[in-house]
Amino acid sequence: MNMQTREIETRNWNGWLVVVLLLIAGAAQAMYWKEFRPDRIDPWRVLFAAILALLWLFLWFGFFTLQPNVAAVLILFGKYTGTSKDSGFQWANPLLLKKKVSLRAHNLNGQTIKVNDHRGNPIEIAAVLVWRVSNTAQAAFDVEDFASYVAIQSESALRHMASAYPYDTTQEGELSLRGSMDEVSLALQRELQDRVSKAGVVVDEARLSHLAYAPEIAGAMLQRQQAEAVIAARSRIVDGAVGMVEMALEKLEAHKTVHLDEERKAAMVSNLLVVLCGDKAVHPVVNTGTLYT
Repeated sequence: MNMQTREIETRNWNGWLVVVLLLIAGAAQAMYWKEFRPDRIDPWRVLFAAILALLWLFLWFGFFTLQPNVAAVLILFGKYTGTSKDSGFQWANPLLLKKKVSLRAHNLNGQTIKVNDHRGNPIEIAAVLVWRVSNTAQAAFDVEDFASYVAIQSESALRHMASAYPYDTTQEGELSLRGSMDEVSLALQRELQDRVSKAGVVVDEARLSHLAYAPEIAGAMLQRQQAEAVIAARSRIVDGAVGMVEMALEKLEAHKTVHLDEERKAAMVSNLLVVLCGDKAVHPVVNTGTLYT
């Protein structure tokens, strides 16, 4: 089992200070060569001066710069020595390999994928997430390519999450992809965080960017949704109509406007329900006879 790499923060030399020191050293070496006399050549002194000159040139290769929210992972002959997160002009051992890692927030707009929801219906779904690197050592050494790792794991997490919820709810209080966007997004973010924590990545936000039935069942599901909407509307209309009929009967009896027997009450309820629940305009029939003709 692979152990997680622990991040070690390190501080480097200020680059401008090292520039001044190297210029002073170069000036001292120039003064030394100024006093050199060709008639008195000392091979050892020449060799020593040449080594100092090569060392002076070698030290210039240790300079590097870091922008804000960019870190440098320092590697010496294959060994991780630390991470520098200080922005600006710096100097470090020229033998160190400096691998830069961005600490800025990244956007990943996932591709639309087809997956079956909790009820087995094929749907099309996509997500967008905001992520950033929090542990540079894990991002550099625990996975091959942390950006590709996040992209692949996001698709895998989205497929698993979509199969755990139905596209739409049919029961009161049931969570669904369409009706519970906040809860579903939070669940997706938690699952993504569990998957990408190995790469030293933090998921700041995850949201569904696309959600629809697959084309092969979109027409049938649209008809189903329309039928459910009609049934729901009719149910509301019937509830309101029954309440209005009850209110009409209660007021007639309270004000003693007219006395109706049970048969006439039933006829009145039937007529009022037809008028109130019908989807077309009603043409009234005026009765010019008595109440019982």
